[in-house]
Amino acid sequence: MLQHRCLNHSAREAVARCPECRRYFCRECVTEHDGRAICSACLARLSRVTERQPLLLGWLTTPMAVALGLTVAWLFFYGVGRVLVKIPAEWHEGTVWEKLGTDG
Repeated sequence: MLQHRCLNHSAREAVARCPECRRYFCRECVTEHDGRAICSACLARLSRVTERQPLLLGWLTTPMAVALGLTVAWLFFYGVGRVLVKIPAEWHEGTVWEKLGTDG
């Protein structure tokens, strides 16, 4: 290491070698990232978020999700309605409670 100089500052001795680009740098030019010393150029390259490739039928996913959501909601409320229709009318009128009180 004593023989190597910083890539950016030729007057300074190198203190670290970047594991990505394999070049030598001084203390000012390297930073610690994930437990290793890495140069700023490699850190910038590694930290860039890669763009996601658009789906082939990406425009179709939103309408499909909306249609699926509406279908699920309709089935839920249809099921609740069927249960409510099967409840006897006496339940709503309050006469079920009267029958229970006289039987016991």
